[in-house]
Amino acid sequence: MLKVAAYCRVSTDKDDQVNSLENQKEYFTKYIHGNALWELTKIYVDEGISGTSTKKRQAFHQMISDAKTHQMDLILTKEISRFARNTLDSIYYTRFLKELGIGVVFLSDNINTLDADAELRLTIMSSIAQEESRKTSERVKWGQKRSMEQGIVFGRNMLGFDVVNGKLKINEQGANIVRLIFHKFVYEGKGTHVIAKELTEDGIPTINNGCIWHNNVILRILKNEKYCGDLIQKKTYTPNYLNHEKKVNRGQEEYIILENHHEAIISKELFLLAKKELNLRSPKDENKQKYSNRHLFSGKVKCGLCGSSFVCRTKKDQKGNAKRSWRCYKSLQRGKSNVDLEGYKVGCDCPQVNEENLKQMLMFITKNINIDNKFILNNLIININTVINESDSSATNEKAIEKLTTKINKINIKKEKLIELYIENSITKDEFLKQRDKLDIEIDIHNQELTKKSTRRNIDKQISKEDTKVVNKVGDKVTSVEYNFNKDKDKNLNESNILVSINTITGIVNGDEWSDAFYQAILERVVVFGQDRIEVYLKHSPEKWCFRIV
Repeated sequence: MLKVAAYCRVSTDKDDQVNSLENQKEYFTKYIHGNALWELTKIYVDEGISGTSTKKRQAFHQMISDAKTHQMDLILTKEISRFARNTLDSIYYTRFLKELGIGVVFLSDNINTLDADAELRLTIMSSIAQEESRKTSERVKWGQKRSMEQGIVFGRNMLGFDVVNGKLKINEQGANIVRLIFHKFVYEGKGTHVIAKELTEDGIPTINNGCIWHNNVILRILKNEKYCGDLIQKKTYTPNYLNHEKKVNRGQEEYIILENHHEAIISKELFLLAKKELNLRSPKDENKQKYSNRHLFSGKVKCGLCGSSFVCRTKKDQKGNAKRSWRCYKSLQRGKSNVDLEGYKVGCDCPQVNEENLKQMLMFITKNINIDNKFILNNLIININTVINESDSSATNEKAIEKLTTKINKINIKKEKLIELYIENSITKDEFLKQRDKLDIEIDIHNQELTKKSTRRNIDKQISKEDTKVVNKVGDKVTSVEYNFNKDKDKNLNESNILVSINTITGIVNGDEWSDAFYQAILERVVVFGQDRIEVYLKHSPEKWCFRIV
C-alpha cells in the first residue's frame, strides 16, 4: 500500500477561508480512503499563511522533513497555487521529493510529478500562478493606496488610539499617558530614559499591558504625527511581492499625507515643540558635542522649584557684546507658573541668572575654600625644575647607556672565546670557571648601572612632556588640571614664559582669575531656588555654598 499525505493551505484566517480549509481536509480524507491501495498518513495544514514564499510555512517544512525519512510515498494537494505561487519553489521542492521517490499530485491541474512531462507542465502552470500573484499584489497595492487617499487607516491599535473600521478612535486611558509623556518631555525637560523610568516606577501599563517602558518607545511616541491629528501612511513598503518583506520608505514610494485627519490627543503646538526639542537634543554630527556639554554650566544648573535644567540664552547689549544668562527650561517654554487649557500646571516662577554672577560665585568660593595653595605651587615648581634640570643631563645619560651597552657586548664576546678555548682543551676546567665567574661579575655590575640609567631615561621622558599637571586638593580628594608650557625641543625652557604661567595659575587657584577648565573640573552642580537662594556644590566636597543676588 502507498503511504499518502495531503497538504492544505489558506492564505487568511477569515471564517470563510477556515471553512474552506475544513472542506479541503474532509475532501482529502474521503479521497484517500476511497482508494483501497492508499493509506492516509497525515494531512499537513498551514493557516493564514501566504503562498508566495515557503519560508514561514511550518507545516510545509514539517512535511518536507518527514519526506526525508520516507514517511510517505505520495503527496496530494488541491492545486499548484496551494503548494507554491513561486515557480522556483515549485520546481525545487518537487524535484527534491522526486529524488526521494515521492510524487506530488496536483488534483485540479491533473499533474503527477512522477510523470515524464510533469516538470514542463508544472513550470508552465507555476509561472502562470506566479504571474497571477504579481497581478493580485499590484491590485491590492493600488486599492490600498486609493483607500489611504480617502483617509482609511491601515495599521494596528496604538497607545491612545484604537483602529475601528479603518478610523482612529481615541482611547482615553492611553491618551492620558500620551499627554503625560509629551508634558514631561517638553515642559519638564526630561529625557526619554528618565520618562521611561518614571512611567515604569509609577506602574503605568504599556500598550501591551506590560510593566516596563523603554526609551525607544517614548521616542516613537514623541515622533508620531497621529497624536496631533495628522496622518502619514506608506512609511514602509514591500519591494518584492514574493517574500513580503517590508522596508522603511525613504522616498522609494510616495507618502500619503493627510493633515487634520482625525481628532487630536495633543495640540499641534505641543507636537512641534517636541519636534524642535528632539532636534536640539540630537547632534547632527557624530563628532559634534552633545548639547548638554557645549558650555561650562550646561547640565549643571538645575531649577530648585520644578527640577528642570537651566538653558543658556545669549543676547547682545547696546555695544554689541554678547551677554549670556541661564533660565529654567520650563519657564522659558511657558512663562510663569500657570494652568493650561488641558488642566496641567505649566511654567515656572524661577528667575533667570546672569552667567557673570555664577562665575563670581565660583571665584568667591575659590578665594574662601580650604585649598592648599602652597602645595599646588610647590608641586608645579618641582615639576618645572625637574624638566629643566633633566633636559640638560638627558644627552649625557644617553651616552652613558650607549657606553655600558658596548662594554657588556665586549664581555659577552670574551665569554664566547673562553668557551671555545675550553672546548679545544687549550685551558683547564678550573681556569675556565675562574675566568667565566670573573666576566659574569663584570656583566652584573654593568647591568645594574645600565638599569639605573634606563630608569632615569624613562623618568626623563615622562616628565619632559609639554603638559605639566597642577594638582588641586579639595577636601581629601585630588583632581588635576593641565597647563601647557611651550617647550622647544632643541632649547631650554624660556624662564620668562614659565614665570608668566606660574603667575596665571596662582591667580586662578587664588580666585583672582577665571579658567573654564579649572572650574569645569571642580563644579558639581548649581541649584537655583530664586534670587535669594542659590546653592553651589563642588566635586569631592561635602560643603554647600549658599548665595543670594542683590
